Amino acid sequence: MPGTLPSFPSLPRGVTVPALLSSLPRGVTMPSLPRGVTMPTLPEAPRRLLQDCCSVFDHQTSGGVCGCCWALRPRYKRLVDNIFPEDPEDGLVKANMEKLTFFALSAPEKLDRIAAYLSERLTRELNRHRYGYVCIALEAMEQLLLACHCQSINLLVESFLSTLRLLLEAEKPHLHILATNSFVKFANIEEDTPSYHRSYDFFVSRFSEMCHSDHEDPDTKIKIRVSGIRGLQGVVRKTVDDELQVNIWEPRHMEQIVPALLVNLEHCHSSSGSPAEQTEVCFRELLGRAAYGHINNAIKPVLMHLDSHSLWGGGGFAVRCFQIIIFSIQSQHSHLVIQQLLGHLDANSRSPASIRAGIVEVLSEAAVIEATGSVGPTVLEVFNTLLRQLRQSVDYQLTGYYDNAGKHKTTSVHEKTLQDAVIKTIGSFANTLPVYQRSEVMLFIMGKIPVPGIYPALGSPNAGFEGSRMIQVMLLKSLLQVSERYESSNLLTALPSSFLEPLLSFTLMEDPEIRLLVLSILTSLIDRHQNAPRITTVSVTFDVSVLEQKEDGCSRHDNLFIRKHAQRLYRHVYLACKEENNGPNHYQALFSLLAVLSVELINEEVLVDLLRLILALQELGASNQENLSVFNRCSLHAVCAASLHLLSQLGPPPALHQHVTQVIDSRQKEAPHLLPENVLCDQPRLPKADLKVDKAFLFIQSKICEALIGSSYSAQCERLSTPYTPQLTDEDRLSRKMSIADTVSLQIAMDHVSTSDPQKPQIEQITFETLKSTIEDRGPVEEEERRKRMEVVERFQTAPFEEIAALCGSRTSLLQSKLDQVFDLIVRPPPSPSGQSSRRSTPIFEMKFPDLCVY
Repeated sequence: MPGTLPSFPSLPRGVTVPALLSSLPRGVTMPSLPRGVTMPTLPEAPRRLLQDCCSVFDHQTSGGVCGCCWALRPRYKRLVDNIFPEDPEDGLVKANMEKLTFFALSAPEKLDRIAAYLSERLTRELNRHRYGYVCIALEAMEQLLLACHCQSINLLVESFLSTLRLLLEAEKPHLHILATNSFVKFANIEEDTPSYHRSYDFFVSRFSEMCHSDHEDPDTKIKIRVSGIRGLQGVVRKTVDDELQVNIWEPRHMEQIVPALLVNLEHCHSSSGSPAEQTEVCFRELLGRAAYGHINNAIKPVLMHLDSHSLWGGGGFAVRCFQIIIFSIQSQHSHLVIQQLLGHLDANSRSPASIRAGIVEVLSEAAVIEATGSVGPTVLEVFNTLLRQLRQSVDYQLTGYYDNAGKHKTTSVHEKTLQDAVIKTIGSFANTLPVYQRSEVMLFIMGKIPVPGIYPALGSPNAGFEGSRMIQVMLLKSLLQVSERYESSNLLTALPSSFLEPLLSFTLMEDPEIRLLVLSILTSLIDRHQNAPRITTVSVTFDVSVLEQKEDGCSRHDNLFIRKHAQRLYRHVYLACKEENNGPNHYQALFSLLAVLSVELINEEVLVDLLRLILALQELGASNQENLSVFNRCSLHAVCAASLHLLSQLGPPPALHQHVTQVIDSRQKEAPHLLPENVLCDQPRLPKADLKVDKAFLFIQSKICEALIGSSYSAQCERLSTPYTPQLTDEDRLSRKMSIADTVSLQIAMDHVSTSDPQKPQIEQITFETLKSTIEDRGPVEEEERRKRMEVVERFQTAPFEEIAALCGSRTSLLQSKLDQVFDLIVRPPPSPSGQSSRRSTPIFEMKFPDLCVY
């Protein structure tokens, strides 16, 4: 009737109109009453009227009859409104939520409207700072997502993601955490239908920003960072396996995700629930999902982060990062990581030594983790890069600068640290290779070692002799790293001629460090039963039972090796003992080599040859023909005593062991300076005067022969009676002490004077004067040949390319002119019978053929 108010829904209990009016969102106006109806004053209005007005204000979105009357509103809006309780602390109304879920499943075409209205309601509550209702609205959307993951889920997802963006853009940290948790739940939902227009760029940027949070409250900062990491993990899960989604492996995304993870991996402690623990889980999952073409995009941001924050140095963070990477990616892709590190090492070749050493250390650790043989076809590339770094480090060490401009200084200590790291890395890489590839690597390294007159110098022309020597030492140390773990049952494979000959030539070098390295390499390659570590000291009380001996005799391959290379080995051992600058370590290495030879290649022939060699070394120390020092001579006697004591325990008759023991006992009583315990120690006990060795302290060759008679060694006794003399070759030109009489070969020119009887053979007249003049005349000739060879080597090392090309071109022109003369003689036509010269025919090599006839 006129003048009366219409009936409205009831006002919620405890809500007043003033509070209601003040909480209206911006842009929402109070609905107008019907024409002719007036609003009474508050004291006169019944309580029911106020409740109905509040209900209208809460649910109005636009003007009109449906907006004013709650009963005329769409059903989905009424269902959504019913899930919100009067008090937000009561949480979601579960019964009404079930009704809403049932309605959404029954009418999936309404999902987009439901989601849009929920998002609108959440936005309104967010603007009013009523965060309890915000949580309820978000929980409702999550339940709808979990219940409605069907073909129409895309209708719901867009509103859901826009709501999460709104929460992530807010200033409240707890809203960021709430939105992240909801996104993680959404990421775990497996969708069946593709989405062509969904974008996650905002979430990648926002979650990455949360990983860098610097909130003033430490606990809040940790929570935000953990949420950001979990959010990135959700993005990866949602996009990595869906080809229709955004490509998360693009560089623009990886450059945000990877640094965000590494920051938390670096600065946080790895405790339960910490950002570091969550980061490692996320990082491993990210790399584990990387395919072949995505590895490089994932590794480059890691390298850039380590460079920009100077993290290659000490602390081990870079090593830890790449350990996670190698363990996480698929094993067949690990060589891509190695290639990236090698390329980065080359790119930083002019960086400080600490950075290069850090990259090399990471390479070494990565090689240890890497599966055996997975380096693949880049084996020689790996070693070539590392050897090039050694060469550059030597150059930097000599010049004192690690750049060509001479502005950035370096020190020998830093470069030495880098060199040690490179050598260790070479050994680590070699240990991951199969045996046949290790042999190739050793040959490759040997080919890089500069040997005067055999191999060109590896260093720069400015390095000079010292640079070549340092490179020789570095490469031999690298070779020792490879050989220490080399395992091969066939010595012919381990020591082929192409490898053994240049290696043995280094035993004749002046540098004592080089000779020591060569002896160690030979010992490690011949030692197939790992006996060298058991031979720690030179001793005459050494017990052979601690060594692992072969149960059977020498194999066919061992016998072939003995016939082919044994004499060369003995010879270089003998020559190495003649060097004046040998130290205790050299004699220890010589004893280890002789012991390993005795155990690995023992048979009647080898034992007799070793006895001859030891007796020759004893004679070398007793006669002092080489003018050795007292220490060297005493050390030779000590090595001979220890070696004979070991040999006498490997199968010869007991009489030999008895003779060796008698001599050792005599030395212990009256000549302790001839035993290794008193010579090869920290404070050697040497005689004050010149060394004179009595015959009673020497091992007698005749008594050794008597000890072998009547045993299986009887056939070899005749050879034992012949003193050992090394067969010298052209390799001795590398030695510092060459004897001209040993190396010269006498060539007697035949006298071509004609005689009356042409059938009478001519007789060579060789006298003492002829020999003497030949030897004396040969010295200057050899010196001149050596000088010419050194000039050629120096020219090719230091001369400009144009000069070398001109020299070779002149030789080519001379050869061509000689060939033209020869061809003219060959193709010259025979004389004509008429006496006239016939026309010269064109030789075949000067004929011009049509293009169609040439292919």
